Amino acid sequence: MASLASQSAAPEHAEEEPPRVEIEAGADASAATFTLHNEDHTIGNALRYVLNKDPQVSFVGYSVPHPSEPKMNLRIQTVGPSATSALHGALGTLYEITAHTKDTFDQAVAEFRERRAAAD
Repeated sequence: MASLASQSAAPEHAEEEPPRVEIEAGADASAATFTLHNEDHTIGNALRYVLNKDPQVSFVGYSVPHPSEPKMNLRIQTVGPSATSALHGALGTLYEITAHTKDTFDQAVAEFRERRAAAD
């Protein structure tokens, strides 16, 4: 009879998931290419937009190598802070934008339901 520990152990040849983000550093900390796995144009275009609004960012671009390949490459070059800190700031800004959008939507739905209930 096998022990409980050996029954619940993961198979030895289980595939390891790649890290969510890989960083390919540039010549210095102000430039880097980030590979975001399991992401596509949705986050790529939003991050590009937010990063373009940052005056410290001199260049930003993204690409999805192939539609069947679940990854997105994001290139950032800055004129001051590190590319990593620029990306971190952009992700924070994007989080704030989406939280505000969700709150606004939830409030509009609640108001609509109140008006509809009052009309019934």
